[in-house]
Parts: sequence; C-alpha cells; structure tokens
Amino acid sequence: MPEQTMEIPTIDFSELEGENRSKAMEILHDACENWGFFQIRNYGIDSKLMEKVKQLVDQHYEENLKESFYQSGTAKKLNNKENPSDVDWESSFFIRHRPTSNIHQIPNLPQGFSKTVDEYIAEMIKLAEKLANLMCENLGLDESFIKDAFSGKEGPAVGTKVAKYPKCPEPELVRGLREHTDAGGIILLLQDDQVPGLEFLKNGEWFQIPPSRNNTIFVNIGDQVEVLSNGRYKSTLHRVMADKNGSRLSIATFYNPAGDAVITPASKLLYPLSYTFGDYLQLYSATKFTDKGTRFETMKELAKGSNGFHA
Repeated sequence: MPEQTMEIPTIDFSELEGENRSKAMEILHDACENWGFFQIRNYGIDSKLMEKVKQLVDQHYEENLKESFYQSGTAKKLNNKENPSDVDWESSFFIRHRPTSNIHQIPNLPQGFSKTVDEYIAEMIKLAEKLANLMCENLGLDESFIKDAFSGKEGPAVGTKVAKYPKCPEPELVRGLREHTDAGGIILLLQDDQVPGLEFLKNGEWFQIPPSRNNTIFVNIGDQVEVLSNGRYKSTLHRVMADKNGSRLSIATFYNPAGDAVITPASKLLYPLSYTFGDYLQLYSATKFTDKGTRFETMKELAKGSNGFHA
C-alpha cells in the first residue's frame, strides 16, 4: 500500500511572461518528458467561478445520484464482502461540450449548472490550448501543431467527466477507478481540496497526489500526445483509491482529438503510425485497463494491414 507523496512539478503561469519564462518552460518540458503530469497555478481563471462549479456538482450528486449509488449492484456486492474487481467505486457522468454539447440532455441538473459549466469550459479550452502551444514550443514544433492535429472537420473534441468517489465501507476490496492511462490529449483536473485518492505510477512505484488547494489545476498527458510527440511526452498510469472517510470530487476536462482526426507523430519527431482517433477508441474501450504499449502495438499492426480498423 503506497504511502509515498512527492513534490509535483508546478508551472506558475505568471512566470511565462517575464524573466523567469525559460525556467518555467524547462519545468514544463521535464514534467511532460519524465512525469506525464504536473500542476498549474496563477492561470487567470476566476476562483469564484471554479468554486461555483464544484458547489453545483456536489449539489447534483447529493440530490440526484448519492442514494441510487448506494443502492446499486456495486454497493450491494461490497456490503456482502464480495470483491467487485471489474467495476469502479465511482458515481460519474460525462458532459460533451465540443463539437456539440449534450449538457441539456442530462436530467435534474441544478439551476444555473449549464450556464456556469459553459463559462468554466470556455476558460478550460483556452487553458488547454495555451498548454498545447507551450508543449509544441518545447518540442520544436509549430505552435498550433497539437491543435491542428486534434482538429477534425469541426475542431478538437472537448468533454468533462464529472465524478464523485463516495465514502466506501470496504476500501481494501475495490478501486475508486482502476489503473489506466487516458486515451485522449490534455486532461485538466479540478479536484477535491480535502479528500485524497488519486495516485500516479512513477519509476515503478505508486505515489499519492494530494488534494488541490486554492483551485490548483492538475494536468496529465493522454495517449495521443505521447504518439504525436513520438514518445517524448508520456501518458502515465493512474488510479483512484477508495476512501472510508471522505467523498472525493473530480471534474476532469479532456481536450481531445476529434473522432475523425488522423493521429500520426509529428514528421519532425517521426513515429511510423497513423490511425483515426475513433478507431483507437474502439480498441481502448475494450482494453482501457491493460498496458498502453500493447495497445499502441496493436494499432501499428492494424495500420499496416489496412487503411483503417473497423471492429
């Protein structure tokens, strides 16, 4: 059981415009190459907006999702001391923002939820694209390379997984979320400021990511940035541990390729692979909790064998 914590690389956005810019860029490059995750602060988003988003998500969970979660099959199995190894101890739903939104199709959202989240996501998209530009600069690519690579006919895809990891009576029997890497691009996480649970694998060991105080955004890299960068920037295995005493909040916004975006490494960085993100997602849905390297090799073979993979 890991008890280790570490000093996570932190990018101070206020230093990207001044004399400390080169140092901040070095920290970002190292974080992307050697960690696969980092946190950012002083990024210029109104803290009141972020607090409002968290408050509305908590309200929605308490009013609409909490009771049904504890009556679910997963909860009943755990109460019977069974080990539900193929499920996750989480209550979650997914909001699509771009290219088209589904937020108005989600039932029982609190008043003001849609408007507040739309305002928040507009800021998250600006932040993700700023990070994408900075990554490209560090890799020696054109500033817009990642955004252009992610853009299908209607631009990059953006969505948010809204999750609560409820108090768990038997945390040793189940994961909040099983070990995986993220399929997409750049993930921006607004997480709980009190309850821990998130862990990342580094150098073969699991390390606890502490709760985020003062709305610090936690960022991790998805599989597609690893491929675009020809393996220079790494996606990293992570998981969420169940907690007996607290209910953890997680609002993860994904800045991803469009489904029809063709992903191939930057020619400057050369990696012999090309596929659509939609095809990758078909494979990912069946192999999310397996090693990403095997997934990449499968996509290579499929790309060699045909012009497209269709399950």
